[in-house]
Amino acid sequence: MKPLPLALYGAATRLLEPLAPQVLQARARRGKEDPARLAERLGRAAAPRPPGPLVWLHGVSVGESASLLPLVAALRRRRPDLTVLVTSGTVTSAQVLARRLPPGVIHQFAPVDAPGAVARFLDHWRPGLAVLVESELWPNLILAAKERGVRLALASARMTEASAAGWARAPASARALLGAFDAVLPQDDATAARLARLGARTGPHLNLKRAGDPLPCDAAELERLRGLLAGRPVVLAASTHPGEEPILAAAVRAAAPDALTIIAPRHPERGGALAAELAAPRRGAGELPKPDDALYVADTLGELGLFFRLADVVVMGGSFRPGIGGHNPLEPARLGCAILTGPHVFNAADLYAEMSDAGAAIVLTGPDALQAELRRLLGAAPTRETPTREALGRAALAYAERQGAQLDAAFAVLDPLLPA
Repeated sequence: MKPLPLALYGAATRLLEPLAPQVLQARARRGKEDPARLAERLGRAAAPRPPGPLVWLHGVSVGESASLLPLVAALRRRRPDLTVLVTSGTVTSAQVLARRLPPGVIHQFAPVDAPGAVARFLDHWRPGLAVLVESELWPNLILAAKERGVRLALASARMTEASAAGWARAPASARALLGAFDAVLPQDDATAARLARLGARTGPHLNLKRAGDPLPCDAAELERLRGLLAGRPVVLAASTHPGEEPILAAAVRAAAPDALTIIAPRHPERGGALAAELAAPRRGAGELPKPDDALYVADTLGELGLFFRLADVVVMGGSFRPGIGGHNPLEPARLGCAILTGPHVFNAADLYAEMSDAGAAIVLTGPDALQAELRRLLGAAPTRETPTREALGRAALAYAERQGAQLDAAFAVLDPLLPA
C-alpha cells in the first residue's frame, strides 16, 4: 500500500489532470512550452516506438539534459542494438538536444506527472531501463514505471540538506520512492549520505556534468574566424549575466587594448538588447567582428565549442556578481582552455577548489584582479611562480580527463540493468 502522502498526491494529480491542457497552453503563450508539441507533455507520443530494447534517459533542463550526452554516447558504443529515448522538460533543452543528439536517438518532451499522461507515455515507449538525472523524483512516474517492471536508476543524483530535511518529514514516502530505484549514483559524499539516510541504495559516485565529451565545433568556421581575427588576442566571457558584461569588457580593454572580447550570455535571448547596449556586432544577426571592434556578442545556441577553441583565455560568468553562483568550467576544461572565474562560485565551489589546487583554473577576487591576470596571461612574460595560459590549459584538460573516468565505474552498476 502506498504511504498516505503519495496516495494523496496521486489522487490530487488525477483530479487536476483535466486542467493540464489549459495550463500547458497558457505556458506556451508565455514561451515556456513548445505549442506544436503539447501533446507530448500529455503522454501522447509524436513518434512510433521502434522494435527491440529501449532505454529512456531524462534530464529536465538544458544543463541536466546536456549532461546526458556522454551517457548516450557510451550506451551506443556498448549496446548498438538499443534504442535510446531522451526526454527533457524545457523549450531550450529541446533546442539544444535537437542539435547535439546523434542520429537515431529519439527526443520527446517528458510527460507531466499526472497518472494518465504517465501511463500513456510508459505504455507507448515500454522502456526496459529508465535513467533519471539529478533530483527528478516525480512520484507518479517513478511508481508507475516500477509497477510495469521498468528498471530504474537515478544518476548524478543531487540532494541538498534542505531537500533531505523535507523528505525526512515523510520518511515512508521517501523510502517508497528511493527504494524503487535499482541503482542510485550520487554526485558526492554529502549527497550519498543524505540519500542513504532516506533509504536509498547508493552506488559509485557519478557527476555527469563532469563526465562529458568535448563540445563539437564547425572546423571550417573556426578557421574562417581565426583568419578574420588575424592573430588578435581573444577573451571569451562565457555564460554572463546582466551587469557583468560591462565590467568584464572594461577589464579586458584595460589589460589588452587590442584584444577582442567575445561575450556569450547565459541566456542567448538577451543577445539583441546586449548588442545594442554595448554597440557590438551580434552573431545571432549574422554579423562578424570587424578589425576595430572590441566586442562581439555570441548569442547563438550550440556554438560554445567554436568560441572556446577560438579563445586564448576563458572568463566564466555568473561569478562577478553575488547571488548567481558561477557556472561549470568543465566544458572549456575539456578543450584545454585557460580558465578564470570571479569569486562568487557557490554553485560549483568544490569543483573550483579542486581545479584551483590542480592549477587548472584561477579563482579571482574581483574585476581588478581579473584585469591584472589578463594583463599577465596576454602580455607580460610569466614568472616562475605563475603559470602560462598554455600550462593552465594543459592542467585543465588533465583534470577534465580524470573526471571522465567516473562514467566507466558507473557502468559497472548500469550494465546489468540494461534490457536484453
